[in-house]
Amino acid sequence: MTDTVRNTVYFAAIAVLIIGTGFVQSWNAALFILNFGLISAIMALGVNLQWGFAGLFNVGIMGFVALGGLATVLVSMPPTPQAFSAGGMGIILALILGAGTVVAAVLAYSKLPKGRVRGLAIMAILIVGFFVYRAVFDPAVAAIEAIDPAATGYLGGLGLPVVVAWPVGGLLAAGVAWLIGKTALGLRSDYLAIATLGISEIIIAVMKNEDWMARGVKNVVGLPRPAPYEIELQQDPAFIERAASFGLDPVMASTLWVKLIYAGLFTVVLVILFILAQRALHSPWGRMMRAIRDNEHAAKAMGKNVTARHLQIFVLGSAVCGIAGAMMTTLDGQLTPGTYQPLRFTFLIWVMVIVGGSGNNLGAVLGGFLIWWLWVMVEPMGLWLMNTITMGMEDGSAIKTHLIDSAAHMRLLTMGLVLLLVLRFSPRGLIPEK
Repeated sequence: MTDTVRNTVYFAAIAVLIIGTGFVQSWNAALFILNFGLISAIMALGVNLQWGFAGLFNVGIMGFVALGGLATVLVSMPPTPQAFSAGGMGIILALILGAGTVVAAVLAYSKLPKGRVRGLAIMAILIVGFFVYRAVFDPAVAAIEAIDPAATGYLGGLGLPVVVAWPVGGLLAAGVAWLIGKTALGLRSDYLAIATLGISEIIIAVMKNEDWMARGVKNVVGLPRPAPYEIELQQDPAFIERAASFGLDPVMASTLWVKLIYAGLFTVVLVILFILAQRALHSPWGRMMRAIRDNEHAAKAMGKNVTARHLQIFVLGSAVCGIAGAMMTTLDGQLTPGTYQPLRFTFLIWVMVIVGGSGNNLGAVLGGFLIWWLWVMVEPMGLWLMNTITMGMEDGSAIKTHLIDSAAHMRLLTMGLVLLLVLRFSPRGLIPEK
């Protein structure tokens, strides 16, 4: 079997699984799996850029996904004029003072001779700058969060179309990744993983606690959408007539149509990113990245700046994850920082990359769809399996109750089992790197 035929069979099987879900369960569930599968495939592409191309072990994926979600609020939500009047300028001034403090400390470090005087000067700059920053920042935050805290209590956004937030989410994640990379990319292997995980937790903690920015754990709901609202379609006579021609009631037809619009937009983004990733992989730059991944010392001996190339790929991969995060928040229609769980979802994305095929963009896309389908469908399938196994047992049996209650854990069991099977029988993934 040639590679082309094998890959076609794999993706045909994924299509059969999704279409089969529509027939067996509901088309609403099938489109839900399709949309989040597209987003998962984009996240897997971003991680594959970092790990598959350069061997960077980033466990802070959810932090960059959360930054993409934050971008949807900052870009698409309408501004809150009263909040900005109350403390907006104070926030801007405080941020400028904070940045100025850091710049002053860096200049003192570079200009002053090494010794006790330099250490004392840097410490003095940081301490004074911190207190000045908090003296300006804290009153501004209190004034903003006091403006109708039940409904707003934050600065709001720019009121732009939500699709604009997707590339902005990538840029925001890329900017933060650059700052992280300048400090953390000197680490390797497990040390880099620990650092990125910790930084991811810091990003999510800031989003949860800084209410002035995006309401924190109060959540931002009612995000603008690139698709019409279902209620609008249900009140449109032309849409009702078209739905009736397909034998659908307006409620179901409107739900499916909106999900199809999202699927079309997400597919366009995935195709664009996949083409760019493929061109990068097969370019001289891509070959250089894989050479650095395979043997850093040899690459350095050939005159390659390994640290700079690692920073490039770290920024690019994080930007792709930021785009996916903005798309996911748009699909949800709300920003809920409490749902970003780094250990849980980071593990899931890594399973997608490993199962699909590390270093192969097509494999990452395949893994995104396959693992997401399993993640959604395994729990109801596990419940059906447990009910079938315990059918002959009498009600109230401790074993029957335990097995049925354990069906909720089938997701994690299945992920571990799939990962073990792939690593045993196809250690380079279903579509391995050539």
